Amino acid sequence: MLEIKDVTYYYKSQKDKVILNHISYSFEKGKMYAVLGASGSGKTTLLSLLAGLDVPVEGEICMDGENIIGKGLNAHRKENISLVFQNYNLIDYLTPVENVRLGGKEDPMGLLKAMGLDETQSRRNVMQLSGGQQQRVAIARALAGNAPVLLADEPTGNLDEDTANEIIAVFAELAHKQNKCVIVVTHSKELARQADVILTLGKGSFH
Repeated sequence: MLEIKDVTYYYKSQKDKVILNHISYSFEKGKMYAVLGASGSGKTTLLSLLAGLDVPVEGEICMDGENIIGKGLNAHRKENISLVFQNYNLIDYLTPVENVRLGGKEDPMGLLKAMGLDETQSRRNVMQLSGGQQQRVAIARALAGNAPVLLADEPTGNLDEDTANEIIAVFAELAHKQNKCVIVVTHSKELARQADVILTLGKGSFH
């Protein structure tokens, strides 16, 4: 479905420091993937390439067999990709409903309810919610576009252990019950253990 084909990446100013070195991998629908790796191992770079926020120096990223550059990176992001970040990236003067509405056409209240927020919580200022609730709003917003691939960058990094486990369970359910391809970049071995597939990135390749 989403495929990395012989991808190499380095910063143009640091050609001697290869971040990704001829890596290939195929991600499937209905599975949750955890990408582990030390700081600086290229985890966030990989996510940026999958999302079409950056392009490989060599190789290609393909969606359903088509190079995403050929399709257009904006079209790829709009149609295929939902992003969830560690710091939620919510608009702080809006309510959860208003934030989710920015993500796409799906019913915001239905999505927020599915994420465990009630109507009162969904209509108050988003800054009045706990960190776990804010991350649930961020996931609901990501789902509003109904994209087949969900990419998450350290989504539990700011959460306590119990809340983090709840968020991980949400991701697993999205993969298994909604048949989405969920790819989570994390340093949490606890989160990784609950994924269907664990990929460890280091020295430019998967281990």
